[in-house]
Amino acid sequence: MELRDLQIFKCVAHHKSITGAAKELNYVQSNVTARIKQLENELKTPLFNRHKKGVSLSPEGRKMIEYVNKILKDVEELEQVFLDTEIPSGILKIGTVETVMILPTIIASYYKKYPNVDLSLQAGLTEELIKKVMNHELDGAFISGPLKHSILEQYDVYTEKLTLVTSNKTFNIEDFSTTPILVFNQGCGYRSRLEQWLKDEGVLPNRMMEFNILETILNSVALGLGITVVPESAVMHLAAQGKVYCHPLPEKDSCISTIFIRHKDAYLTNSMRSLLKTIVEHKNMSMS
Repeated sequence: MELRDLQIFKCVAHHKSITGAAKELNYVQSNVTARIKQLENELKTPLFNRHKKGVSLSPEGRKMIEYVNKILKDVEELEQVFLDTEIPSGILKIGTVETVMILPTIIASYYKKYPNVDLSLQAGLTEELIKKVMNHELDGAFISGPLKHSILEQYDVYTEKLTLVTSNKTFNIEDFSTTPILVFNQGCGYRSRLEQWLKDEGVLPNRMMEFNILETILNSVALGLGITVVPESAVMHLAAQGKVYCHPLPEKDSCISTIFIRHKDAYLTNSMRSLLKTIVEHKNMSMS
């Protein structure tokens, strides 16, 4: 079993396709198929279920991917330990929820100081990003907090207020029972806070409409499609234009924090150490 075979296996599992993996790896399709077949023969078990639309991991394949992810991450960290230099460089894979309005400022400041680092940004929901950091698919992520987890470190970024957004000047709690609520998919911290508020009030929402793009949610609210809850900073530009109206949430539900998380066991490169330093600097500036 060779390391390259494990990399091919992981790529096929990610794409759920021999063709997709071959394209990414710049291999001929028959070569990828042969390497997977050889790996299955060595392990004496099928790792994929084959079907018309592609492939999917078999039960043994799902067990295998856990070990492969760990092995490849250990190899990557081994390389980082020996190749890490005093000057931050290389690639940082960072995840973020969509509404971190301070992110461009942090990234611009970091890039100005450390231009040799390539930042790869990936948007997602809080729960999704947590899983990817835990599985070492991301080096870190900006998510909604707070968070209690034994294998993740967290760093405060900033705290802000959530606001209820409507197309009308007035709002009553009963409106939740008659007006659609526009939310991100399950796993969003803002949605979780809203659902907890409704549960505390004993309100049964009329309808939840799921979106995955912030601007689509806000523009839909402006057009009168429904109501939503987002951080104030995300909607102030529309409120200033009179396109939407903001309403306060109960004090216990109004504040939400953004934190940065990383795996405790991940090797701390100079690139990551410098990013954490930049995050702390911006937090201190916002408090002064």
